[in-house]
Amino acid sequence: VQLQAFGGGLVQPGGSVRLSCTASGDSFSKYLVGWFRQSPGKEREFVAVATRSGGATSYADSVKGRFTVSRDNTKNTVYLQMNSLKVEDTAVYYCATSGAFWIGTQPRPSDFASWGQGTQVTVSS
Repeated sequence: VQLQAFGGGLVQPGGSVRLSCTASGDSFSKYLVGWFRQSPGKEREFVAVATRSGGATSYADSVKGRFTVSRDNTKNTVYLQMNSLKVEDTAVYYCATSGAFWIGTQPRPSDFASWGQGTQVTVSS
């Protein structure tokens, strides 16, 4: 499956942005989808994950209550709604897929097989 993430940009602190991740080459409903982010000089870190149906989700503590992951399998798209953004949310955001049924509430990048190219989110005044 090929993934493409988009929707990033420059946003002020306290603002919102919605990222999208689209899939091609296979049905998105076969895959668990995760969002990760990476800032310069830092390791790629987990942000959120949704099961194949979207019925179960998990979030990193740093984004819990502010970010929401959802998916529309009819459109082969997963979303990451990001609210109350902070400067420290600045990063390149990636979506990724796993064929596993569930990989825990705090998965690692190595748990995912396919990755999109990433989209930059910059939170700055």
